[in-house]
Amino acid sequence: MSGSPDSRVADEGRLDVEQISGTAEAEPRRGGPGEGPGDGRGDAAAPGGPGGPGGGPAEGVWRFPVPAAEASVPRTRHAVRDRLLAQGMAGVRYQELVDDLLLIVSELVSNAVTHAAELSPEVVTELSVRGGWVRVSVEDGDPYRPKALENDTGRTGGRGLLLVKSVTLQAGGVCDVERTGEGGKVIWASLPVPPEPDR
Repeated sequence: MSGSPDSRVADEGRLDVEQISGTAEAEPRRGGPGEGPGDGRGDAAAPGGPGGPGGGPAEGVWRFPVPAAEASVPRTRHAVRDRLLAQGMAGVRYQELVDDLLLIVSELVSNAVTHAAELSPEVVTELSVRGGWVRVSVEDGDPYRPKALENDTGRTGGRGLLLVKSVTLQAGGVCDVERTGEGGKVIWASLPVPPEPDR
């Protein structure tokens, strides 16, 4: 690839998106409780169009690799939004979930671009929809594992992970930071899909 480090996102076109469905790259990742929220890269997920069985979103796993550049933040957010909508998460039932996920993606990609770009020229966002949960994760090559900051009313910056944690917990989800096999880190959040309304 030629051009600037963020040439993949500088184009008017879409991000490169990889759909994962049961390849060796889709091995389970440690994470949240049970089979739901933390294992977003587990068994092969059924690719799908709008809506899955039972009226819920169609399942699948997608990766969005981008350069660690500021332009990657809105591009990744838009790509994740488009994928969520394509999986059937449109309408009032999913609005809060989609808004929360997009805020989380924006904060995590922004943190990776701001703090890890020197050691990680590429940032990979992964989206997994399965088992009644939606999991987003952002992976970079920087080994530093940040911790959510305590509330400090005098501080004006550095609240991204605290915001991610707060939004995740309010939604009934879980989040964590883990090391990768390559020595970097992955920060993930899993949120439950709202139940189908009673008829």
